Amino acid sequence: MTKLEELVQEINRFEAIVAEWDESQRCVVVGLKRAIEALHKVALMRLIRSLKKEESISALREAVDDEVVYGVLLYHELVKPPKPSLSQRVQTAIDEVRPSLKSHNGDVELVAIKLPDTVEVSFIGTCSHCPSSTLTLSQGIEQAIKKYCPEITKVIAVDNKPIVHRANGLTSPFSQNKNLPWVKLTTVDQVPESGVLAVNFAGNSLILHRQGIKISCYKNACAHLASPLDEGRVENGILTCPSHGFEYKLDTGECLTAPEVSLQSYPVKIKGDKVFVQLLLKI
Repeated sequence: MTKLEELVQEINRFEAIVAEWDESQRCVVVGLKRAIEALHKVALMRLIRSLKKEESISALREAVDDEVVYGVLLYHELVKPPKPSLSQRVQTAIDEVRPSLKSHNGDVELVAIKLPDTVEVSFIGTCSHCPSSTLTLSQGIEQAIKKYCPEITKVIAVDNKPIVHRANGLTSPFSQNKNLPWVKLTTVDQVPESGVLAVNFAGNSLILHRQGIKISCYKNACAHLASPLDEGRVENGILTCPSHGFEYKLDTGECLTAPEVSLQSYPVKIKGDKVFVQLLLKI
């Protein structure tokens, strides 16, 4: 064990002892500690001033390179803490928004920093194919990066578009299946006209809404970050996402918050009192 480690352990031991004392005794110790630290700070300030007068800046810099000297000077606020690098600050910004994205099975990663003013990121998981990923970029990630890195003026998402398989210039016939089965999900009277009914069937999480004789079916996922919608508030035919407040018209699936996106809808067919929906059955 080094001498420094022994000193640190001794300080910790005395702090643990003092912590057991009553408040009046601790106040005396804290006062003594502050007085000694103040004396040390004045002494250190004079030492630094003398080195500068003697034009011994190189010696001062060499001394500050020692981690113990640097730590003591930093404790007394006589040196500035090291400024994190640009990449460290960008990563800090991304880490700040990452928990929100991960809560919806999404994520984002740093792709590149292109000096002097551009950062490229890539969406992962549900964020990679979210229709409103541009809104997520501007409202969350871009704001966080610019907060920590004011020198960055452009944040660009790359490789965040879903792959469309093409053959001979035409969309692959496997991208859509027009022969999906119709499955019975519920009955008409179980679908509330003033709310939504959540249904899980063969790996599909869905919500159904009834307006008069019309029943609509949508994927139970907000077009923003795929948050479940079945616990959202419904007023005047408008469903509000409980996670981030995105609003949707339940008769059309249109998003009122971001008109460029909408809920994923499914064909509905009614036979008697039974409600059938055309679905891709997940195994």
